[in-house]
Amino acid sequence: MVSRAHTVAFLGVEAKPVEVQCALTPGLTAFNLVGLPDKAVSESRERVRAALTAIGLAMPPQRITVNLSPADLPKVGSHYDLPIALALMAALDLVPGEEIENNVALGELSLDGEIRAVQGALPSAIAAAGQGKGLICPEACGREAA
Repeated sequence: MVSRAHTVAFLGVEAKPVEVQCALTPGLTAFNLVGLPDKAVSESRERVRAALTAIGLAMPPQRITVNLSPADLPKVGSHYDLPIALALMAALDLVPGEEIENNVALGELSLDGEIRAVQGALPSAIAAAGQGKGLICPEACGREAA
């Protein structure tokens, strides 16, 4: 099963749509991120793993593949943590996938599961509105997004 979440990539002040796809498959336990992630995005694996463990969710003993699409668009920053975690939780049937797909999400996860503020809430909100979607962001970004 492939679950999906949505976020954005920033090109200057413009926010481009990014689909976060998560697939759980049989095989050796692994957590792979593909789709041109930079170092901060690649480190999302560890932040997501630690944050989910901190809130009492175990990582599945399966192969986890997260694709950030479109693959040719550079992905930079820690704001991908929350949409990756949401796509993974949807793949595990822990949150309703349909609700996740109807929103654009951004936020950095701390190792204890806290959702931290990130830059770019305003262009993300504009992009979400342009796609007819809601916005899921850290509370600290709410005022800017509104």
